[in-house]
Amino acid sequence: MIEWLQQFLDALLATGRDVLPIAAIIIGFQLLVIRKPLVHPTKTLLGFINVLIGITFFLDGLKMALFPLGELMASQLTAPEFLNIPDTAITADWRNYGWVYLFGACIGFATTLAEPSLLAVAIKAEEISGKAISAWGLRIAVSFGVAFGISLGTFRIVSGTELYYYIVVGYIIVVIQTLFAPKMIIGLAYDSGGVTTSTVTVPLVTALGLGLASTVPGRNPLLDGFGLVAFASLFPIITVLGYAQLAEWRSKRRQSNHS
Repeated sequence: MIEWLQQFLDALLATGRDVLPIAAIIIGFQLLVIRKPLVHPTKTLLGFINVLIGITFFLDGLKMALFPLGELMASQLTAPEFLNIPDTAITADWRNYGWVYLFGACIGFATTLAEPSLLAVAIKAEEISGKAISAWGLRIAVSFGVAFGISLGTFRIVSGTELYYYIVVGYIIVVIQTLFAPKMIIGLAYDSGGVTTSTVTVPLVTALGLGLASTVPGRNPLLDGFGLVAFASLFPIITVLGYAQLAEWRSKRRQSNHS
């Protein structure tokens, strides 16, 4: 208990050093540039303390649970006895790793749906658009994009293909969609890709990629284990733009039927 408390205090101090510059910039601009006092200084201080404690507990939880859990699941799903392949295999056959692709899709969907930053963006988008954009629909679209991206990313690790092939093709699709998508949704779609790489999704996705690259024959964790986060950022843009285009098409179709 004493050892854990010491580790927690060290992590709290480290978190404080990381968060302090942010607080200093905000308060400095408020007092020196805008030249107005803080409206609720007590609440601000209490919120700052809550942020420090919350981030510290979260980082501690990552080290204790999420990273080990992701690596454990990757090692179990790629174990030769689970895949029914010989231990002496020196290369991987992508067709043997169907459960890995499914697990990657499920974990990508679930973590994105629970992502606090995505929830905040979706709620604001619904408020500003007068409910023309559904918060729930946006979250589902982004979650499906991350699910597909993580599943495709695990396939890339297993197959050993180059990362830039997928990224280049993906952004070509994004550019084409951007030309035809409703202007109202373009900025939101690009932001939706960014908010997926946040507190909940990134730790599990990174642990999955590193664990998978460590257990698949012929893969190097440093070369092949990273890159899943790029998939988690790219494919939600595609699905959100597609969701908007589909909604616009259905709206035009209803209007033409009524007329």
